[in-house]
Amino acid sequence: MERRTFVSAAVAGGVAVSLSSCGPESSGAAAVGGAPRKKVKWDLASSFPPALDTIHGAAKVMAERVEQLTEGGFKIDVKVPGEIAASNKVFDVVRSGGVQMGHTASYYYIGVNEALAFDTSIPFGLNARQHQAWLHKAGGMELLRELFAKYNIINLAGGNTGTQMGGWFKKEIQSLADLKGLKMRIPGMGGQIMQDLGVNVQNIPGGDVFPALETGSIDAAEWVGPYDDLKLGFNKVAKFYYYPGWWEPGPALSFYIHQGSWEKLPAFYRNALEVACAEASAGMMQEYDAKNPKAFAELKDKGVELRRYPEDLLVAAKAKMDERTTTLVAANPDFAKIHKHWDAFRQASNDWFSTAELGLASFMANK
Repeated sequence: MERRTFVSAAVAGGVAVSLSSCGPESSGAAAVGGAPRKKVKWDLASSFPPALDTIHGAAKVMAERVEQLTEGGFKIDVKVPGEIAASNKVFDVVRSGGVQMGHTASYYYIGVNEALAFDTSIPFGLNARQHQAWLHKAGGMELLRELFAKYNIINLAGGNTGTQMGGWFKKEIQSLADLKGLKMRIPGMGGQIMQDLGVNVQNIPGGDVFPALETGSIDAAEWVGPYDDLKLGFNKVAKFYYYPGWWEPGPALSFYIHQGSWEKLPAFYRNALEVACAEASAGMMQEYDAKNPKAFAELKDKGVELRRYPEDLLVAAKAKMDERTTTLVAANPDFAKIHKHWDAFRQASNDWFSTAELGLASFMANK
């Protein structure tokens, strides 16, 4: 069965039920349809600390579902950052075969290939719904699979946070000029654009962001959104909360699988893994949509001062991104190939979304 058809059907419930009713274990092996199968144990290196229960938790959800669907035949042990690899080294350790699986954000690794950013998010790019549509129904996954194959990695969807906030600042940003010399934690292409705008960019792990803000090592930091930001206490060390997160309009995470490990899996286990990843990925977005409104209200009650990025900053950032895109298309064949397909989808999707979705949202915003 074709992969996307299988996963879609499984998430709807039909295949998942059949996978989980395939007979008892026998002689230390999982029995599937009466045929014993060797048990498999994998480790997963996560880029995300357990404190981020929704993001880190997606890997836990995935692992639990794999074990359920295979009736204990296939187990995945989720490791915290540092156990196997540092947060920003998951790509490297999976690529080398040092671990069978990882959970990370591909834009952490644009130093390897800028085209990897398409797997997560491009500044001023696709929102979460658009990204999922491009990835799973418009041909995006096929293009990304070609890219990841160069690095011995199979990529599966690993969640999405939805449009993120624009970060925490210790001082108010009233114009583009206020960015000059500011020390900010921000990864990916968003960090590159901020650097172009005069920011002193710091790419530090999530667990170090709060103490860096608290001690003044950095002046600002982006993270995710209200639920995670409140949980990590950023409102205690920075007063101004900015939006929109123009660099992450629909940032997706991914499960990485080492090519050799994938090829050794029985087809049944592969299918179970795809189903579990698809369920965990969809569940992350649902969780954030459920948790963020309450956290957002709580942050406002605590006196956080919301600010929209100044117009001149947004205009300048978009212009810098356009310049960078032109350069990358000319210099990087992988980037150019994916961008051509991605941008055609983006333009058509924006035309539709700006008519129906934005039209209604604009009217309803203050009703």
